[in-house]
Amino acid sequence: MWEGECTVTVEDEIARIAALANPHRYRIIAILAEESLHVSELARRLGMSRALLYMHLQRLEAAGYVTGHLELSDRGTALKFFEVVPFHLTIDVAGIVAAVASAPAASAPAASAPAASAPAQSDTESSH
Repeated sequence: MWEGECTVTVEDEIARIAALANPHRYRIIAILAEESLHVSELARRLGMSRALLYMHLQRLEAAGYVTGHLELSDRGTALKFFEVVPFHLTIDVAGIVAAVASAPAASAPAASAPAASAPAQSDTESSH
């Protein structure tokens, strides 16, 4: 499903897809697709706190959608700049089947036993 990658686990693929499943992260990618920006400027454009923005950027960076690097400003302070890493995402049935088929048995979800139900309360117990 991911071009240029050889061995990707089902968990990796799900994590990469989940990283995009947020409207803020879509906006971040759209803005960074135009130009590389430092965190403070990106936060201003998004109307978002830097702390929240960093959380989103970390998620996108871990999934490989953006990359960050430090640059020195004219005043000698370090600024963290982020930019989009070009990617192409295709999700189809054949890709999902292939990913699951190549997954080791240990990564497949275990069949869960039926949950034990709590003993039913009698009418007299529930009224107290």
